[in-house]
Amino acid sequence: MYHITAVITCLAIAFYLFTSIEVSRARARYGVKLPAITGNADFERVYRIQMNTLEWMPIFLPPLWLFAIYISDVGAAALGAIWIIGRILYFLGYREAVAKRSRGFAIQAMACIVLWIGALGGAMWRLVH
Repeated sequence: MYHITAVITCLAIAFYLFTSIEVSRARARYGVKLPAITGNADFERVYRIQMNTLEWMPIFLPPLWLFAIYISDVGAAALGAIWIIGRILYFLGYREAVAKRSRGFAIQAMACIVLWIGALGGAMWRLVH
């Protein structure tokens, strides 16, 4: 079973929910009325954090689960936890200034790359053996 990966999946989705709530709060704080998504730079950064997280979810979740299946539940969960930490650092940095988002982005991107390589490698290994 893949219990640890399931917990990480739930935490990743919870983080995305958190970013969604932060966008709602930022709308109220900065007076950005629906359906607008521009007009205040502070709001736009919070909005982009949520959208970027959404953009990365389909890049992250399939290799997370394939890595768990083909390589290791614990390994997938560890890399998934690193991805979440990267997303949190991305959130904290980007919320302050655009230039401060890079470290968190790099951490989560590297975790995804390792998950993808492991998933593909594990699938290919099983395919030829």
